[in-house]
Amino acid sequence: MKYLFIAAGILSAQAVAAETPELTVYTYDSFVADWGPGPQVEAAFEATCGCDLKLIGVEDGAALLARVRLEGVRSEADVVLGLDTNLTTAAAATGLFAEHSVEAEYDLPVAWDDPVFVPFDWGYFAFVHNADVTAPANFRALAESDAKIVIQDPRSSTPGLGLLLWVKAAYGEDAPEVWEGLSDNVVTVTKGWSEAYGLFLEGEADMVLSYTTSPAYHLIAEDDPTKAAAVFDEGNYMQVEVAAKLAATDQPELADQFLAFMVSDAFQSIIPTTNWMYPAVTPAGGLPDGFDTLAQPGKALLLTADEAALARDAALDEWLTALSQ
Repeated sequence: MKYLFIAAGILSAQAVAAETPELTVYTYDSFVADWGPGPQVEAAFEATCGCDLKLIGVEDGAALLARVRLEGVRSEADVVLGLDTNLTTAAAATGLFAEHSVEAEYDLPVAWDDPVFVPFDWGYFAFVHNADVTAPANFRALAESDAKIVIQDPRSSTPGLGLLLWVKAAYGEDAPEVWEGLSDNVVTVTKGWSEAYGLFLEGEADMVLSYTTSPAYHLIAEDDPTKAAAVFDEGNYMQVEVAAKLAATDQPELADQFLAFMVSDAFQSIIPTTNWMYPAVTPAGGLPDGFDTLAQPGKALLLTADEAALARDAALDEWLTALSQ
């Protein structure tokens, strides 16, 4: 008789599992890491949705678009989280993403009215270094210095692509010359942010391409004030990270629910001390102590989504040419 009870229990558990809807979100590796936003986001959303939130890490941000393009309408993803404005024009052109109905009072440095992509955080790219070292004040000074830097591959990483467009926005036609000068400073190029930042922390480079908010992690989580972010004379390039639902999702209502949750206080309050970026909507409690000490660029650089799409190929060719010499 006990075997009948066991069998009934198994069937009951299977029935419950079958009735629980699943939402699959593709994002970048650092988002799903134990120290990233993923675990807290998963717990908070599942507490409200009666669903199973499945977060899948796909290297870095630019690799997300490549994977979704490859999978097309057969993609397992319902939502993609981790693209940025340098990729949204290319992403929209695939026809794989659907419009949203999210409304929010964004606290972004730029106006936002995109019908497809919903912002969840933002920040400024910067080279992070040890605070006891005087950092170069601009790209030309960096190129003339002996500083060794680690950067990310623009073909797989949104910070890597952001760096290319940063140099392009700051120097225009002189960008190839700047890259030629910087080529000797580059120790290595990694696929994603996590690997690059790890190499810097291990002492393999003097500076790493990251964000002005990165020192907040060391200050708040480690009580370590020894890291700083360089503010450049030309300005620092902005990044706005976004998410969107797939048009082919079989969970459109649940995907919409997640996008709406993404701009709620429950999600946005997680971002500053897990993703170490500025939230797209300021949480009710404001920003954590320590964020007020972060470097503030005197000038913000940002190409529009369409400008970034047009500049990308030329900027990539310039970068590849400089680093191959």
